[in-house]
Amino acid sequence: MTLMAGNILEGTVINITNFGAFVEVEGKTGLVHISEVADSFVKDIRVHLKEQDKVKVKVLAIDDNGKISLSIKQAMPAQKKSVKPVEIDWSSENKKQNQNNFEDIMSKFLKESEEKLQDVKKHQDFKSKGKKNF
Repeated sequence: MTLMAGNILEGTVINITNFGAFVEVEGKTGLVHISEVADSFVKDIRVHLKEQDKVKVKVLAIDDNGKISLSIKQAMPAQKKSVKPVEIDWSSENKKQNQNNFEDIMSKFLKESEEKLQDVKKHQDFKSKGKKNF
């Protein structure tokens, strides 16, 4: 297979740095940036890769200077993420408790915001009385 953007090929890790891994593909060397190693955050690339590892890579781009950008995570088949549904208790007791809790939160919010508004008004009145008219 030729080296073209979008192709998925097998390569060999030849060097690992803090910012990525250099992979040899079809006699040429390309870079897999650390952000393209795995779907999750990669703090230490050496946890995921070792020199001489055989990896599948997707060719992202080849620039005019011949630099090859590669991705391991994009070469992996799309995996369906299993999402476990949240269980909700729809009983009337739970509903009333949540409703009361919401009402408590709202009344506390209204009380606090009214107090803050009164403080602001007092402060404005104090500032305007302190100014002298010329």
